[in-house]
Amino acid sequence: MARPRILSGMRPTGALHLGHLTGALDNWARLQDSYECYWVIVDWHALTTDYADTSAIRENILEVAVDWLAAGLDPARAALFVQSAVPEHAELHLLLSMVVPVPWLERVPTYKEQQQNIQDKDLSTYGFLGYPLLQTADIIIYKAAAVPVGEDQAPHIELTREIVRRFNNFYGPVFPEPQTLLTPTPRMPGTDGRKMSKSYGNAIYLLDSPETVREKLRPMLTDPARKRRTDPGDPDKCPVFDLHRAFSEPATQEWAAQGCRTAGIGCIECKTKLAEHLLERLGEIHARRPEYASRPDTVWDILREGSRQARETARATMEQVRAAMKIQYP
Repeated sequence: MARPRILSGMRPTGALHLGHLTGALDNWARLQDSYECYWVIVDWHALTTDYADTSAIRENILEVAVDWLAAGLDPARAALFVQSAVPEHAELHLLLSMVVPVPWLERVPTYKEQQQNIQDKDLSTYGFLGYPLLQTADIIIYKAAAVPVGEDQAPHIELTREIVRRFNNFYGPVFPEPQTLLTPTPRMPGTDGRKMSKSYGNAIYLLDSPETVREKLRPMLTDPARKRRTDPGDPDKCPVFDLHRAFSEPATQEWAAQGCRTAGIGCIECKTKLAEHLLERLGEIHARRPEYASRPDTVWDILREGSRQARETARATMEQVRAAMKIQYP
């Protein structure tokens, strides 16, 4: 029997961090044996906010692909590709834009949130308003049964489902409604306690050396109640313990939680133990990354082959779309 198909992607905005690892890559790697997987680097999505300066996009695509391969994504078991190498995405996006009401796009939570948080860029463009519609095209052009995402992207998948229902109502049952596959660790705190993000300057990157990782962990925010070494704390209020949950074994998590609540250990001890487990996990990536980073031509070949595979699927879908919409001409 054919495996169910899934798709997910990332914007090429630079090197990837722990949030990408626990929120996506670890999960994607696990899914490769159970699903027909399409992993896409969505370079057109990067233009929705970075349209004024596109000079870094090509290098960022390569950085993302290297991190993907180092983290365990396997081109023999999944199609790793670049969005713009499959122009059918743009065609489907255009056709969907004819039938989707503007208020549907305006109510997407991240639309107003990013407009408020990103003050140094003009986001009053159709590209920014319409990026959830382009995201819908990315998903449904492969007739994905599900989309593995973090919880912050769940509203986008629900919008995709609404758009599919509207399209199918007009033109017949062309697309399935994709389900949401939430990742086990959907959010990762940065060193300042906020969500880990490159733009916040609080990220630990997959390519960071062991020395850099320890240096970033040392001043990391902890439970504010622990002002002194003798003050007990609450691990549920400590961003460092969130990282323990993601990277430490159960015994270490219990040691850290008990030591925090009783003031039996200090924050420095807790961070030192976290660094051991985190670096053990990153060690696997650090061992694989130079192999790909030193051979960029090989990485581009992998992306080209993945894009070829993806385009075959996308072309077949667009033939069905044009037939259903009766815009398939001689």
